[in-house]
Amino acid sequence: MPTDLSASASTTPPADRPSAPPTDPLVGLFAEESRARAFAAVALGADTPAKVMERAGLSPRDATVALRRLLSQDVITDDGGLAVAYDHFRQRARAHRAPAENHGSGDEGTEAVLRTFVRGGRLVRLPAQWQRKLIVLRHIAEQTFEPGVEYPERIVNEKLRAWCEDAPVDHATLRRYLVDLHHLTRQHGVYRRPSEA
Repeated sequence: MPTDLSASASTTPPADRPSAPPTDPLVGLFAEESRARAFAAVALGADTPAKVMERAGLSPRDATVALRRLLSQDVITDDGGLAVAYDHFRQRARAHRAPAENHGSGDEGTEAVLRTFVRGGRLVRLPAQWQRKLIVLRHIAEQTFEPGVEYPERIVNEKLRAWCEDAPVDHATLRRYLVDLHHLTRQHGVYRRPSEA
């Protein structure tokens, strides 16, 4: 089997193989079985093409083609032996990391608290520290209830249940906090968020 893998692999995938989606080329790279098997062999310690061929159960031709493609995409390296290019994966992970959620508070300290305890419009959990709890509860009140609008208890419960979907706190506890902190007023089973000054 040839050991020179530095020959450039074609950047155009064969017509019978699916091309990589534009958002993540790695999906297309590993969608082809021989490349996935060759990569797995390298990840498990096969540091020569012969070892990759043996451990992955690939023919010499398939192993060579797969390794050339993996090298050309910088997911493995050949600096004195084949190895996974972990730095490449770390860089990709950093580049594709979702941007931090912005809750629109305009204050970085408040945003830091909300990013920790509120994700995707859901309460992760209520903070134990009282000042942080106040920030989260005020945010929930402001995002859920319009000032001056009257809400029957059934609607309040529905709206707060949406916040508590996966949280270790229930809607009744949340409602009680909002009333106790005057984010909501309650009179004859009707709730209202006070108008802001």
